Amino acid sequence: MKLCIFCSANNNIDPDFFVMAEELGKWAAVNGHEIVFGGHDAGLMHSVSKAAKENGGRVIGVVPHKIEEMGKLSPYLDVHIPTENLTDRKELMMAESDGFIVLPGGIGTLDELFTVAAATTLSYNKKPIILYNMKGFWSSLIACLDDLQEKNMVRGEWRQYIKVANTLDEVVLEVRG
Repeated sequence: MKLCIFCSANNNIDPDFFVMAEELGKWAAVNGHEIVFGGHDAGLMHSVSKAAKENGGRVIGVVPHKIEEMGKLSPYLDVHIPTENLTDRKELMMAESDGFIVLPGGIGTLDELFTVAAATTLSYNKKPIILYNMKGFWSSLIACLDDLQEKNMVRGEWRQYIKVANTLDEVVLEVRG
């Protein structure tokens, strides 16, 4: 599978997240999965792509021109797909991927998650979405989604299209379906 990884490009975050991202990248590569990601050379993006590449995996970067202009292009790309902007990047990442794994991240990661989830609610996308709740990082978001569900603000049951995984083993089970 081509697994799209949405995650932080920040370096000043919990060090355990880097270790867990590396474990995911290694697992993906060893099991023949390709990584599709935003092509940045920092943060969890760097960790997962480096681990995948160092373990024989194929890494596809879908990279907005701004990242290249800032000199932040990952050195671990087998395939480099340039885009004009973030909207184009999300569209290409959805098209290039067979499933999505969401690691800790900020506004950009939330934007990517909710773009894919919204597309799923309207049947534009039927690919698995896995929210990797590393060390409870996404617990407040999960509570928010549960609250929205309770208030009938979510079409269907959100847990039908966004699966929550708290460990790499749970991610693996969701990927295998």
